[in-house]
Amino acid sequence: MANDVSEIVHHILLLLVLILGLGMVFGRLAGKLKLPDVALFLIAGMIVGQGLHWVSETSSSLTNQFILTIGSVLILFDGGRNIRLSGLKKVWLSVALLSVPGVLITCGVVAMAAHWLLGIPLLYAVLLGAIISSTDPATLIPVFKQVTIRTKVRETVESESAFNDATGSILTFTVLAVVTGSHSFSIAASIKEFVLTAAGGILVGGVIGMALAFVTAHLKLGWFRDYATIALVVTAIGSYWIGDTLHVSGFMATFTAGLVWGNTDVFKLDMNDKLHEMGHFSDNMTVIMRMLIFMLLGSQVNFQVIWAHLWPSLGVIAVFMLIARPLAVLICTLPDRRAQWSWNEIVFMFWVRETGVIPAALSGMVAGLGVQHADVIASVTFLAVLLTILLQAGTTAYVAKRLGIEEKKETAGDRLQSNPKPAV
Repeated sequence: MANDVSEIVHHILLLLVLILGLGMVFGRLAGKLKLPDVALFLIAGMIVGQGLHWVSETSSSLTNQFILTIGSVLILFDGGRNIRLSGLKKVWLSVALLSVPGVLITCGVVAMAAHWLLGIPLLYAVLLGAIISSTDPATLIPVFKQVTIRTKVRETVESESAFNDATGSILTFTVLAVVTGSHSFSIAASIKEFVLTAAGGILVGGVIGMALAFVTAHLKLGWFRDYATIALVVTAIGSYWIGDTLHVSGFMATFTAGLVWGNTDVFKLDMNDKLHEMGHFSDNMTVIMRMLIFMLLGSQVNFQVIWAHLWPSLGVIAVFMLIARPLAVLICTLPDRRAQWSWNEIVFMFWVRETGVIPAALSGMVAGLGVQHADVIASVTFLAVLLTILLQAGTTAYVAKRLGIEEKKETAGDRLQSNPKPAV
């Protein structure tokens, strides 16, 4: 027994060293090539998994499921923490519509395409649509650090990507409950389950996030102020665990808790002296989780399934990128008169919808449950992640420039010219 435990520990340690070591190498290479790092992590996973057979972690293993869960939780929390409520005043309606109806529209269009092109049962096609319907803050935020675009567009797309990850997760598990037989199918019952799960997650995340933020940030009662980063992790994981235990959305709970922590000033709590420390910690933690999730996903790719369904899968992804996304953006932005969207801004949002961490993690979780057609769902998800990141994230700067929404970064010389020293 002791030898078995020792072997498992050694296996996990070797897996972590191998993935994180290669992750640093391929991350540096991504920087040199000016590509999103997750694309290179996927390729690295394929090399060490299907190519060299150094990594052979199955999708159903405890290690894989733990990494997918903890990674999703921390990345969702950080996505919420990076949203500024003050920036949503003008575009909140667009963000709200993109984050819920937009996800449902994308899911529906993708489901019909998958059912028709791949020939999988409609319910499983809906499951595929739910998994890949959300965008990815872990990919978009680094891209927007390299490409300076109009603030209104950036805040909308970043906020949408954080909010709709939670929506996509809830939708996936709602459909999954029907697929696995734990709930009978009913449109009314599914909508009710979706609303209750989301609302419960928001309530749990708000309460846990507020309570721990208060005991960390309060100037007199801030017992955990010296342990702010640890309290951050406890908040993220604790919100998910309590939400999941209460059978509401743990993902929505951890996202909401992150939203509270990112806007403590709204609640008259001061964490300014801890922002740099927490930001640095969160940045490194999310990079580690991206390495683990995407390299594991790449190592588990079943190329036989991909080749067997390649052209129908590419057809589904073409519908996903060129029909579902533009349709969702049009329906969700045109009613928002206050935001005053221009057509070049709307067209830019057509193109910016990278699929990433949460869809990859959800796909792995579904595969781990042994759901029928999980291999097809996983292969389409893999292609969606790879193609949207390479084609869309890789061309974001070009598209922004062509559409005229790229903004020039202000240099020290520009500031000097705009604010010349007064004559003596």
